[in-house]
Amino acid sequence: MAQKPSIPKGTRDFNPEQVAKRNYIFNTIKSSFERFGFQPIETPSFENSDTLMGKYGEEGDRLIFKILNSGDYLSKANENAYNEKDSNKLTPSISEKALRYDLTVPFARYVVQHQNDIVFPFKRYQIQPVWRADRPQKGRFREFYQCDADVVGSTSLWQEVEFVQLYDEVFTNLGLKGTTIKINNRKILSGIAEVIGAQDKLIDFTVALDKLDKIGEEKVKEEMLSKEITEEGISKLQPLFTLKGDFGDQVDGLKTILSTSEVGLKGIEELEFIDKAISTLQLKSASLQLDVTLARGLNYYTGAIFEVSAPKGVHMGSIGGGGRYDDLTGIFGLKDVSGVGISFGLDRIYLVLEELDLFPETVSNKVDVLFINFGEKEALFGLKAIKAIREKGLNAELYPDAAKMKKQMTYANRRAIPYVVLVGEEELNNNQYTLKDMSSGEQQKYSLDELLNKIK
Repeated sequence: MAQKPSIPKGTRDFNPEQVAKRNYIFNTIKSSFERFGFQPIETPSFENSDTLMGKYGEEGDRLIFKILNSGDYLSKANENAYNEKDSNKLTPSISEKALRYDLTVPFARYVVQHQNDIVFPFKRYQIQPVWRADRPQKGRFREFYQCDADVVGSTSLWQEVEFVQLYDEVFTNLGLKGTTIKINNRKILSGIAEVIGAQDKLIDFTVALDKLDKIGEEKVKEEMLSKEITEEGISKLQPLFTLKGDFGDQVDGLKTILSTSEVGLKGIEELEFIDKAISTLQLKSASLQLDVTLARGLNYYTGAIFEVSAPKGVHMGSIGGGGRYDDLTGIFGLKDVSGVGISFGLDRIYLVLEELDLFPETVSNKVDVLFINFGEKEALFGLKAIKAIREKGLNAELYPDAAKMKKQMTYANRRAIPYVVLVGEEELNNNQYTLKDMSSGEQQKYSLDELLNKIK
């Protein structure tokens, strides 16, 4: 009995309609990337293991897919590790390569390796799949695409301003109006930790603060106390718990809290610069919002932190995020190259567009017209018209077999093809084509020129 086919957990097949919709998102993002001056690069699906290992922390290392060496990989295995069944010691001797975990570390490797060929500041975008040996669950996959844009080699805050505009343009062009671009700054979080005397507990402090909307002020304070943040320090945070109003009002409140912190005031200065520029330039459909609880990528980001949320009423996690990092390439020996980057969450964007019914109808209807096949002479006559239709930039196809009419019409209906063309003996003799509108059922005879104009 034949084995039932399957695919690995955490991976997906995509049908033609899904691929068309995904390509619509890809192409929209790509077009905006290029309008903003970003250049495309691609890196290999797999890297040398030492490029990836140790760059994502212990948890990240565990989720990297290792690739077994070619041939008799056990012949060069660490014998002691093999006998002791110590996978951590055994792996380096049987695996020298691994699937990329993200696009960021390979990008850092690319910049260092090609630094003499790159024109800095370097604006790159990259849309490629990544792999993580994660536990599959709803919305979390082992193979998925990342859509990243980064600028390296510049500390200018105009880059942050442009990234806010880029998010706004992409989501506006996708019809996804009402998104919120949340922004914070690592320097502000560091400043707050400094003011309350918890510099060594920055992670504990921000993890607790991030839960403010979920568990409320008192529970957040309790969690901070449990992490040995003093009551005196927590009392200095009181204005933070009541921070409300627009961007300017919140900044004023932060200035009071951070009046004694040089690094905190620097963070405020950077946020004010971005907000002032965006207020002058105006966004199309998104809004920029200060969120002092935003702390994503805290071990990584050094300045601005971004996170984009879907329009109100859509229950979805972030659909984009990013931030400023001061030493991305330092892990490969090229020090002091500042950068800033953002990413788009393709799968979540897809789900939001589906939920809000925002995919254009034209995305999936790839074939504009189908020519019915009545035989060899009719098919050849039809192919002449098909050639002309394709030269006009429209999509046309001939049904390959001279099958029964019902079967060919069913094919057109199931493919949601809006028009079919019928060519029989009468049409051949009169050099005409009968065009049928599949939605109304109406049909009429046309010359080739008339047919081209009608379909267009």
